[in-house]
Amino acid sequence: MSQPPHSGGHRRDAPRSRRTRAGTEPVTARSDLRLRTLLSSVGLPVFAAATALLAWWAASSGPHSSPSDRVLSVLAALCGVLALGAVVDLVVLRRRREQERADR
Repeated sequence: MSQPPHSGGHRRDAPRSRRTRAGTEPVTARSDLRLRTLLSSVGLPVFAAATALLAWWAASSGPHSSPSDRVLSVLAALCGVLALGAVVDLVVLRRRREQERADR
């Protein structure tokens, strides 16, 4: 038996998503919250320490040092952005966990 072709429209009682589904992923697919929490919890101190270390190295390097202070500053900024991303992810995960507890 074959299924009828998918019309691509939304059911009236289904929540609207930002984009239409293009694949065969389950409607209730969710990311592994424990893994995301672990990765963000490990990544935050690692990238925060790398940011501080690279910024200190850039500040204490001389004009003819290798790598240059500009390269070190860019790397420090990149690590800072990754640390900020980990913080945002932890906040989102905490909010989602609280929302799931309230729904029970």
